[in-house]
Amino acid sequence: MRAGDEEARRSYDAFAPSYDDFNHAYMNVRWTARLLARAQAAGLDGGDRLLDVACGTGHSFIPMLARGWRVTGCDISPAMLKLAEEKGEGRARLELADMRSLPRFGEFDLVWAVNDAVNYLLTEDELVAALGGMRRNLAANGLIVFDVNTLATYRGFFGAEHEVRRNGRRFVWSGQMGTGDIAPGAICEAKFGGEGAGVEPHVHRQRHFPEQEVMAAIDAAELSCVEVTGERDGDLGPGLDEDLHTKAVYVCRVSPG
Repeated sequence: MRAGDEEARRSYDAFAPSYDDFNHAYMNVRWTARLLARAQAAGLDGGDRLLDVACGTGHSFIPMLARGWRVTGCDISPAMLKLAEEKGEGRARLELADMRSLPRFGEFDLVWAVNDAVNYLLTEDELVAALGGMRRNLAANGLIVFDVNTLATYRGFFGAEHEVRRNGRRFVWSGQMGTGDIAPGAICEAKFGGEGAGVEPHVHRQRHFPEQEVMAAIDAAELSCVEVTGERDGDLGPGLDEDLHTKAVYVCRVSPG
């Protein structure tokens, strides 16, 4: 395990007891439906096998179970996987794994890494390695979907303080970046803390990946990009504007030949 891997594991082990309450307003059913619709529009035809990379506590696979999908999820954090197992009630296969060195779990019609998991990779080489691991798990004609945060997100969410109160606890996300500090490819930090049982202070470190770098990594992983869409207010539209959209969503398939 490399230093960056250990940092990501520590951050999410510490975040696990607070994660679901802090993200209680997350529209997971709607968001996963939007992602699935984009995959279907890009050529996903039938199939019901999903590999959820960096699945966390299950926000991105619980709705897919309800839609009848057979799910395998993996994450670097044992604490997050424990919560995912409880929520999934044994309906998903869950494995401890680092996206930078994914084992081959099987053949999947859809492989995704969503909710900014990819931004915890801190170099272009790590992104290529992660995409290569996803590729190894694709069935014939399968698709990969992943999202990355845009400059708008880093200049907003990582540049301000956000407070959430829920179930008698207080959570504070403190962005450490001024908008003038954030350029394409920047590594951005935020501190998490608060008050109440299980709230453990820790740091989140993410990297912004410009579209050009992502496209180069897709190509290096022997994939081809089917489409790029920008997200705003939970909806996906054609094209990407780093100053308007809060996420970029990429849909990929194995390169021909």
